[in-house]
Amino acid sequence: MKPDKKKKLRRVARFGAHAAKETVGGALRLVLKVALSVLLIFLCTGLLFTCIFAVYAKNTLSTNLDISLSDYQLSLSSTIYYKDSDGVYQELTVLQSDETRFWVDYDEMPWYIKKAAVAIEDKRFEEHKGVDWYRTAGAFVNMFLGMKNDFGGSTITQQLIKNLTKEDDATVQRKLQEIFRALDFEKTYTKEEILEWYLNAIYFGEGHYGVGAAANLYFGKEVSELSLAECAAIIGITNNPSLYSPYSERVEDPVGNNKERQEIILREMYEQNMISHEEYTQAVAEKLVFRRGENESAPVPIYSYYEEVVIQDVLKDLIEVKGYSSEAARHLLYNGGLKIYCCLDMDIQNQMDEIYTNPENLPVSWMPSQTQQLQSACVLLDPYTGEIKALQGGVGEKVRNFGYNNATDAKRSPGSSIKPLTAYAPALELGLVTQTTLVDDGPPDKVHLSGTTWYPFNDDYDYAGVITIADALRTSRNTVAAQLVDKLSPQTSFDFLTKKLGVTSAVEYRVVGETGQIQSDIAYAPMALGALTDGITVREMAQAYSAFPNDGVFTYSRVYTHVEDASGNLLLDNAPETIVAFKANTARNISSMLTNAVAYGTGGAAWFGGQQVCGKTGTGHDNTDRYFVGYTGYYVCAVWCGYEIPERMYFYYNPACQIFKSIMEPIHEGLEYKGFPYPVIGAPTKIFGDLEKETPTPKPTPTPSPTPTPSPSPTPTPTPKPTPTPTPKPTPTPTPTPTPTPAPTPTPEPTPEPTPTPPPPPEVTEPPEPTAEPVESDT
Repeated sequence: MKPDKKKKLRRVARFGAHAAKETVGGALRLVLKVALSVLLIFLCTGLLFTCIFAVYAKNTLSTNLDISLSDYQLSLSSTIYYKDSDGVYQELTVLQSDETRFWVDYDEMPWYIKKAAVAIEDKRFEEHKGVDWYRTAGAFVNMFLGMKNDFGGSTITQQLIKNLTKEDDATVQRKLQEIFRALDFEKTYTKEEILEWYLNAIYFGEGHYGVGAAANLYFGKEVSELSLAECAAIIGITNNPSLYSPYSERVEDPVGNNKERQEIILREMYEQNMISHEEYTQAVAEKLVFRRGENESAPVPIYSYYEEVVIQDVLKDLIEVKGYSSEAARHLLYNGGLKIYCCLDMDIQNQMDEIYTNPENLPVSWMPSQTQQLQSACVLLDPYTGEIKALQGGVGEKVRNFGYNNATDAKRSPGSSIKPLTAYAPALELGLVTQTTLVDDGPPDKVHLSGTTWYPFNDDYDYAGVITIADALRTSRNTVAAQLVDKLSPQTSFDFLTKKLGVTSAVEYRVVGETGQIQSDIAYAPMALGALTDGITVREMAQAYSAFPNDGVFTYSRVYTHVEDASGNLLLDNAPETIVAFKANTARNISSMLTNAVAYGTGGAAWFGGQQVCGKTGTGHDNTDRYFVGYTGYYVCAVWCGYEIPERMYFYYNPACQIFKSIMEPIHEGLEYKGFPYPVIGAPTKIFGDLEKETPTPKPTPTPSPTPTPSPSPTPTPTPKPTPTPTPKPTPTPTPTPTPTPAPTPTPEPTPEPTPTPPPPPEVTEPPEPTAEPVESDT
């Protein structure tokens, strides 16, 4: 080949090589630029995401653990105390949880049980700072790729936090909050403290918590006596007690399930160099002998109705006042070593128990139900402090915990006992009437209500004509209560009841079901006659009446005064909470009229000597509920009687009045007389028109007679008379001209009366024994 051609070929080759080199280099540079660009994008995105997450975490997630370990002294039971007659606190009861737990200190736990928990639950427990980032990253990837809401990846620290807070909702926010809490938690507590609490807090099935209770339940041993095989078997239960408990009734072979889980844990312990191969093989071969612990069948004590109300009120206040979750509050109450100081008066409670625990001590019906035991409930409180001194929620021996409490759970019709609260006291308070105001107790063709076409009839299907307001309340005239509510407006009556007298049972507005039916107690019948949509509780009635003896100051009822934690620090201060419901003179006028309602009216069976007794009866529709709420200068006592399934009752006298007397009379023995100041009555108003010239002759109305009352059996034994045998001195009444034959006044001495002084009643004489008690109706 010629030299020129060779040179030419060499130049072409060099050019090609250079071109190839440039091409490859350019490609590499392009790839590098793309890679760097992508990396830069990822870095920028990552930084942006980090900033956004940091802002989110700072503004949204709480890094504080809401409940510290000091709130959970699991080994301490809480105690309720009461003050005896000498003013010394005595133990009432120790709270028993439905959880069985024996606290075991870290040093008392066998090495095997600690390592078994770490091996299966958190193998990097000793290295991480609360969060295992490898598992956490894997859990989030699994969540996003698998579209699952089961995050997993929780460390022992995170599991302990979840067990304490009871927060286990499957949300990203909850998981992130748990992570931050765990990081913060491990700055405060050591690994030993965390593992100790974890092994005492986790659930092992059968209502047992912690390794101490589990060792006793499954092997009848102390936890320190467990073998390696037994430790692994117990730890295996925690993953799913209903699946791996050897006592589970939800699987076909629970013992086999537990054995399979145990061997997985033993293999993990071996592979993580926690045990030798010899220990592993011996543990796998060991035969497990399960047996129930001796404490597993221990009887659960039965709380009294009063104790249950204390427990429920403390739980409610831990949630509402302290901000605990319901589970955390319950956990603290039963296991936090709390000292609860209640308001119980044991002497009064014993008197109440004597009547209620033995059904034979109740008033006797002359036509009792053929299928049901008469039920009753009673709440007795101090109107000046709101302290409930005694409470009963049912008749007969109490045989179960947290069943139905008729004093706080049952909402029944109060009947006419609501009239002082919603009609008479508000009308007096607003100056619409005085005791001497005249009103026409007339038929619907003569008296009309301005806001409704509805009009009630009286229990006797008769009308008294023109009478005073005082006489209308004494004889419980339904027509007058309706006229008072008409003048006030049902809304005003409702506001007094709910905003000033603490009643929450009354329904403001409710739409029912698919029909769209509207229910509301802002109406005439509920406010005038007590025909409430849902009814009202005995506790609410007692506390509402507390405003009358306390010069118009309403006080919310309470069953405990304060709660201390295990260290003696004040946890809850349940100080009296009051509302000025009425002026003092309004309350005194009501007390004056309700004194006559007992002495001269429908509440005669509640009268007893030695104190000024005030009160009002109430009868539900068709005589299915009987109420009496009464008071003295010392106590308010509300009593309800009826059947669990509403059924008509037949009694000579209001059974609620009789129970009131049987409780109140003995507890007032030896107490100094404590009456109420006589009110300023004021001149009669003419809000119902000028009725002075009206003839106060009752006019019967041709309305259908009520269901006739069958005659009693041959010789029924009526309950005690509503009037006492001795005749105390009369107390001047506020009514100008009382017409019925008066019963003896309950006050031993007349109270000085300010001017103007109403005319005194006629000479007091012993009334004849009644053949039957007047019965009110709320219809």
